[in-house]
Amino acid sequence: ALQLFDEMTESRTEPDIITFSATISALEKGAEWEKALHMLSLIATRRSIELNANSFNAAISACEKASGEWEHALWLFTVMMQKHVESTTITFNAIISACEKGGHWEKALQLFDVMMRSKVESNTFTFSSAISACGRDGKWKKAVHMLGEMPRKQLELDTVSFNSTISSCEKGGAWDEALWLCRLMAQGEVESSIITVSSAMRACASGSEWEKALQLYGVMSQRD
Repeated sequence: ALQLFDEMTESRTEPDIITFSATISALEKGAEWEKALHMLSLIATRRSIELNANSFNAAISACEKASGEWEHALWLFTVMMQKHVESTTITFNAIISACEKGGHWEKALQLFDVMMRSKVESNTFTFSSAISACGRDGKWKKAVHMLGEMPRKQLELDTVSFNSTISSCEKGGAWDEALWLCRLMAQGEVESSIITVSSAMRACASGSEWEKALQLYGVMSQRD
């Protein structure tokens, strides 16, 4: 896509929105957020081309993948709203994840609430990112509540969503809830991982439940 864009520029062929969006998507995959933003600015200078959700989403995702560029991602989201470009599931997922990765967990949860109030459809990734933000912000009860909301929205409870919730409980010292979630995973036949067991083990250790922590360590050792 980048090579095609360069060839079109050299031949003085005017790129269209599809070409621009494909180029930004290519930059997104390489987390080249600065080039993605530059490409988006080039679209803005062309009166014949209208910015759309795909081009914004790719640029926001590039910022999210770069980790730490949450401010640029948030700025792009603001510009989208100002230009009345409709946000999509990809938009919200990328911006929530960018804020969560950037350590701005409260902002991530605010955006999650905005998404829930909108008509934009959420998915498992949306909830997992928001649950991770809860854990980093010490809101393990909210994380458990979010996990419980997923089946009501007909979303599959997977290993990632459970791990994020168990990790939230670990950070909040809620060892009994962490163990309950492990049992819930087993009942639902959701595959656990090293992250699952180690998070639950640390939760037990923080609550001075050494015997349970050692039992979980035994389970983890059997996986090796």
